Amino acid sequence: MKLTRRLAAVLAASSLLVPALPPAATGAAVTAGTPAAGTGARQPLTILLSNDDGYSAPGIKAVFDKLTAAGHDVTIVAPATNQSGASVKRTVEEGHQVTARKVSEKVWAVTGTPGDSVLFGLGHVFAGRKVDLVVSGTNFGQNIGVIVNNSGTVGAAVTAIDLGVPAVAVSTEFDFTNTQNTIANMPATADFTVRLVERLQDRARGGRLLPEHTGLNVNYPTRPGLAPPAGVALTRQTRKELFAHGYRQTAPDAFTMKVSYRADTAGEPGSDLAALAVGKISVTPVDADWSAGPVAYARTAALLTGLR
Repeated sequence: MKLTRRLAAVLAASSLLVPALPPAATGAAVTAGTPAAGTGARQPLTILLSNDDGYSAPGIKAVFDKLTAAGHDVTIVAPATNQSGASVKRTVEEGHQVTARKVSEKVWAVTGTPGDSVLFGLGHVFAGRKVDLVVSGTNFGQNIGVIVNNSGTVGAAVTAIDLGVPAVAVSTEFDFTNTQNTIANMPATADFTVRLVERLQDRARGGRLLPEHTGLNVNYPTRPGLAPPAGVALTRQTRKELFAHGYRQTAPDAFTMKVSYRADTAGEPGSDLAALAVGKISVTPVDADWSAGPVAYARTAALLTGLR
């Protein structure tokens, strides 16, 4: 069977993260490693750091500090204000003005979406220079399942992938009982991000950090008392419905919508939701191709055979 680009990219990304590709459905463990034989010392990377919570959010600051301390050349190019839920939206109207303010030598604030920020970063801030990696986050709250389609954090990473730059989206699970616990886990999320980047460097052997058209969506669990994660799992996005929606009529032609997260939803084995439920870090290979998988594609093609 001929592989789709999406499936081929996922398989290639998986081979960088684990010694041998495990079945995704098992939520296979990923182990951190030392530099591979013959790779030599790691070289500092040029990293564009963005998010959707805004350039001054605690999550992006934590990742900036940790990646910089690890020796990488990191520049923040992120929205000036919170852009959660912006997905991959970009400003495309001719003549529409997007402003960017240089806050400091390594920080830019963009009055646009996460996608706008990455476009400005790659097209202006790093014009004429190679960017090795785009990192987006860490986000205040998990980006799993259907949330990924709306996430500005993932949208920033997808924008980079569209432009041929490897990208990693990072999120810290939301603690519904103690929001401060989410913020408290952001430095640990940033530490894992550094280890993940090091693993990709070791496996890349001087080449691309990730296969073409491929990125990673990382979700870090929040656990009581800052307990460390129970491990790392290579996952797929859950298909479970994560939100409940309600509508209350407030006028003859007006309704108020209420959206609530279904925190007790159980995820399928091997899913990002299932990994977080048991305290594991979820790592999901992603790309910007929304084509159906090979089985669904073939079945749909059969339904459309002969259509004129």
